[in-house]
Amino acid sequence: MLFLVSTIGSRGEAQPVTALAVQLKALGNDVHVVAPPDFEELVTSNGVGFTPVGPMLRTFRSADVKPGDLARLAEESVREQFRVIGEAARGADVLVAGGALQHATRSVAESVNAHYVYASFCANTLPSPNHAPPAMLGRVPVNGTPEENLRQWEQQRPLFGHARETINAERAELGLYPVDDVRDHIFSDAPWLAADPVLGPWPGPGELVTTGAWLMDDQRPLSKELEAFLDDGEPPVYFGLGSMHGAHDAAHQAVESARKLGKRVVLQQGWAGLQLADDAPDCIAIGEVNQQALFRRVAAIAHHGGAGTTTTAAAAGRPQIVLPHMYDQYYWGNQVERLGIGRSSTAVTTEVLAEVLDLADEAAEVGTRVRTDGAAVAAELLMKG
Repeated sequence: MLFLVSTIGSRGEAQPVTALAVQLKALGNDVHVVAPPDFEELVTSNGVGFTPVGPMLRTFRSADVKPGDLARLAEESVREQFRVIGEAARGADVLVAGGALQHATRSVAESVNAHYVYASFCANTLPSPNHAPPAMLGRVPVNGTPEENLRQWEQQRPLFGHARETINAERAELGLYPVDDVRDHIFSDAPWLAADPVLGPWPGPGELVTTGAWLMDDQRPLSKELEAFLDDGEPPVYFGLGSMHGAHDAAHQAVESARKLGKRVVLQQGWAGLQLADDAPDCIAIGEVNQQALFRRVAAIAHHGGAGTTTTAAAAGRPQIVLPHMYDQYYWGNQVERLGIGRSSTAVTTEVLAEVLDLADEAAEVGTRVRTDGAAVAAELLMKG
């Protein structure tokens, strides 16, 4: 079978999409991934075909976009998705859309008579009266009563519909009928939830196809420099903001807070290019790393709250501080607090870090219950149709 798996998200969506592609390939299928150009090496290094879509996300900053350009950029994005995914999907049997803003994938699937699956990596990105929607355009919804939650979901519905005219123009070119509700069209009647059932369960109503989180089996060794640092003292505190363009002050504050508690720090530079304020031997700055291997060797993990990082930290059995910036990250901060394995905070302070370090036993227990086979489960289900 030929599978096309697509996303236009950052690493938090590209990595699970790649994890699924690897499992599908291992089952003997032909697999192709469409994702932003940043992730070509991630995909191709795992022996999977790759086609880029959209801009280079590492250098694209939405804050720099002028309000008057938003409509034009949205239209260009939709048209490019139709073009790129349409070309890549020739002969495909199944199209899987991973994550938000997949404006073209279902339409292309219909045009080539392929099976379509939409997969969310976080429960609160799918409508439910039992949780508020994710943070969008700077607004952070707060969980309320079922009526209040549904009202917030309705208030967000127009954000999905901004591209309806462009989508329908592209659908007309493919000989397809127009859609009225873009959100429901993208999500379909049977969305999948690729999140860990302990860390981020579906609250209902109804049942979804739940697979567990799609995690890569990362076998990359840690660098000799990092290994030496880890071996040279007590487990350090990790700080990283992944693909967020975070402020350097946040890293400096985290380092100082850890030092006040006698803790060393591993600082992942990430897309923000975070740097240490000095060259003292109690800290080390690193680039791309195998988080699965590293997180098992630290005392606590402070991060931006992406689905993948939160799940990897939980699976490692280490307490965490979630520093949410956008979208689903506030939800993951709430889930970490619900389970008693960390805190959601605006900064890493000495007080917050001390509280989190005391949650080591709770985090270790939850870590024994986090599943790591979600991508394999999903691949088997897709094979069954």
